[in-house]
Amino acid sequence: MAVFVALGAFLMTLAGGWTAQRVTDRRHLVLGLAGGLMLGVVGLDLLPEALHAAGDEVFGVPAALLLFVAGFLLAHLVERLLAARQAAHGGEEHDGRVPEVGLTAAAAMVGHSAMDGVAIGAAFQVGEGMGTAVALAVVAHDFADGFNTYTITSLYGNARRKALTMLFADAAAPVAGAASTTFVTIPEGLLGGYLGLFGGALLYLAAAEILPEAHHEHPARSTLLCTVAGVGFIWLVVGLAG
Repeated sequence: MAVFVALGAFLMTLAGGWTAQRVTDRRHLVLGLAGGLMLGVVGLDLLPEALHAAGDEVFGVPAALLLFVAGFLLAHLVERLLAARQAAHGGEEHDGRVPEVGLTAAAAMVGHSAMDGVAIGAAFQVGEGMGTAVALAVVAHDFADGFNTYTITSLYGNARRKALTMLFADAAAPVAGAASTTFVTIPEGLLGGYLGLFGGALLYLAAAEILPEAHHEHPARSTLLCTVAGVGFIWLVVGLAG
């Protein structure tokens, strides 16, 4: 049942990626929406779940928040190191961005989607009602995942073929994750730490890369409205799932 439901996440992820690549003539709106979706996912979905799952404190600070900050700094560090390495070897950048950063970020999205599938499988082990609620939340926000995976990969100058490869990997990940719950159970604390770390990295990409790029050439009110709409959509998804 969990794998069957995860197939819905597979289709929804592909739909998100298809939407992202079909509106290239409104790139600034796509980036504005992607930034809003990512901000909403981090602030309204990943971080609250991470705080709930990884409840331990380290020197008075929740472990999930420490990992959240670490994820932000790690994303910044990786981007700078790859940029320096690229420049040292005479490699080309795409508008100051290194393609490997986009692939790394997309790979993290794939890992997150696999954890979504694990969450579906674990919820169905608890009960059908719990499984259905979690599945609805995952399927709804996987549209945003597919949208963001394609957008991030393309934004950093990767070829369309690579962007599509990462999109299909992201779509297949929930199915694989759901199937894995037949054999493996992830401890709640470890899952919470992962969500915190991933949330920090995702916030860095949204705040430092995607949103500035969205307003670089088209500082239009419509771009800002798309960002707000992206956050609002995730809020709606989280509210309905709750």
